[in-house]
Order: sequence, then C-alpha cells, then structure tokens
Amino acid sequence: MGNFVNNDPHDPRSSSKSLAMRWKHENVRVVSVIAVVAIAITLVSVLVGFSYSKKTVAIVVDGQERRLETRQETLRDVLDEHTIAVGSHDEVSVALDTEVKDGAQITIERAKPIQITVDGLTKTLYTTKDNVKQALTQLNINLKAQDKIFPSKLTSIASNMNIKVVRVTKGVEERKVKVPYQVVKQANPDMKKGTKKTVQQGQSGLVVQKIEKTFEDGKLVTARMVDKKVQAKQVNKVIAYGTKKEPELVVLSADSDDVGQSSGGNSDFDYKKKITNVQLTAYTETPGSVGAKTASGTKVTEGRTIAVDPKVIPLGWWVYIEGIGFRRAEDTGGAVKGNIIDVYYDSSKQVQRFGRKKGYTVYVIGPVKPEAS
Repeated sequence: MGNFVNNDPHDPRSSSKSLAMRWKHENVRVVSVIAVVAIAITLVSVLVGFSYSKKTVAIVVDGQERRLETRQETLRDVLDEHTIAVGSHDEVSVALDTEVKDGAQITIERAKPIQITVDGLTKTLYTTKDNVKQALTQLNINLKAQDKIFPSKLTSIASNMNIKVVRVTKGVEERKVKVPYQVVKQANPDMKKGTKKTVQQGQSGLVVQKIEKTFEDGKLVTARMVDKKVQAKQVNKVIAYGTKKEPELVVLSADSDDVGQSSGGNSDFDYKKKITNVQLTAYTETPGSVGAKTASGTKVTEGRTIAVDPKVIPLGWWVYIEGIGFRRAEDTGGAVKGNIIDVYYDSSKQVQRFGRKKGYTVYVIGPVKPEAS
C-alpha cells in the first residue's frame, strides 16, 4: 500500500491567524472612515456656527451712518473692535453693556463744549442738543419768561460758542414827590399902580408815584412811572398888582415966567402955564358906551373931559381953552402927543362938526378948578 498523503492545503493554525489579520485590517479601515467623518462633521459644525455668529450693526454718529460686521456680543466690544471712541458727555441710544443683535441700529450723539455765563458765573459745559434753548434745558438751567438769552434761543449750537443768560427782575416801589406851588400874578385895575397884595396863599402839593424798576443781573437799567395819585392838591399863590394910574401932578414954580393971571369969560383965574398954538380935535366913545372910564379912572363927561399928552398937561389938572372954556385933563390917546388936545363929545355928529382946529391958546391952571368971581 502506498503512503497516505494529506491533501489539505491549509494549516488550521495558519487559517485562524489569517482571519484575525483580515478582521483587524478591515476594522482599521472602518475606524478611519468613522474618524474622518467625525472630523468633517465637527469642521462643518464649527464653520456653520462661526458663520451664524456674524452680525451686521448700523452705528449712527452725529447723523452719519456706518454699517459694521461683527461677531462681538456687547456694544462696548463692537465699538472697541472698530475703534469708535465714546466720550463721557456723549449720548448713546443704548447702554454700552447691551447685547448687540443682528440688524441693530445704535445712535451716538457727540457732546459739544460751550461756555455758559449765568448768575455771575462762567462755566464750560457739554451738550448734545441742536439749539440754545434745548441745551439750556438739557443742562437744567432754569429760565424765567423775562430773562434774556444771548444769542437767541433758536440759534444752532456750535463748539465753544458763548451763551449768556441775563436774569431780569422787576419791582414796583412807591415814591412821594412834593409839587411846589406856583406864584400867579393878577392885574387889578382898582388898585394903585405900584401896589400889590397877596390874594391867596400858596400850598405845595404831594403826589404818590408808583415806579416800576427793571434790573438786569442785579443792575438797574430802567425806571418808569406806572401809576400816580394826588395825595394833596397844589394851591397856587396869587398876588394882585395895581394898574390904576393916578393923575400926574406937575408942580410949577410960582416964579415961572409962564405963571400969570387971566380972565376967562366972567372969571378971573391964576394959571401955571400958558400954551400957544394948540391944535384941537374931538372924540367920542363907541355907540352905547357913554360913561366909559378914562385913563385917569373917571367917567367921560361932555363939557369936562379932554384927552391930553401927560408930558405937557398933567392928568387931573384943569385948563382953560380960549373959545371953549374950562376943561379937565382926564384921558389920553395914541394920537394925542405934544400940543394937541382932544375934546370929548357924546355925539359922533358933534365930533364931525368940530373937525380940527389950530392956533388956540390954553392956560394950564392946576388940580383945582377956579371958582366963579
């Protein structure tokens, strides 16, 4: 018999080892694939997460808008990221620690320095407002209706501009004013010329005035009277002075060459002065005024009254006119000057008939009429 030959090509031990090797190789491949997939998933997740954290924010500074992209969480970090500084007096629409969301709009108002003078002090303050009125309100500067603002309230704010507030106050005070009396002079025809007397005593008046005073920053600028009341009435002092003319007496010396004696009709009389070449005219008062007063204070009387020039014949003296008779110098006239005598008549017809006569002789006797002898 021949030898028995084993034809099994595989060694049982060798076969187990090969199976193990194949399993390990395949497992490594699977693990590698799983690891690669895991890494890919992680990277995608990171990238997706990173992409989703990116935000767009609008920052408006003094009306100018800037659109920024950021992944920062708070406004403070966003501003720091883009080097946008915020001053201590600037106004930001939200707090700096606010979480910023995509599409948010943030407003920043830059504060401007201004010089404000008020209540005697000048200060440098900061405002984000547009005009003077808004700035004063923001800075808690109280204004009264009558206060003055320079420049005006609606003036636009500019950096380092000067603003002045003038405090205006008004008050009313009472003032007593003494009103002195006036001296009034009144003519009195019944009193002798050159005399005077007090008819009414004067008394000062008293007026109470209300004065409105206006002060600007404590200094008086205007004062005006808004009311007045008479507390005591003023009484004027009245003084009467005389205008009555007294007859002018001219004393002629008895030693004068003009002194003599004459015969007038049935009377002999002494005279002080003789006047020759005298012109005679006649006059009367206006109709209805018979008995009017003369310059000497007497009433005009036909047959007695004549008008003379007092420098030639004294008022109140008697004269003898040749061809006319005795007459008394009682009146004067604007046209009676020098050696002219105006003879009074009651009737204007008699005046017309008398006309103008020249060449008469007149004897000046004196203040007493001669008696018939």
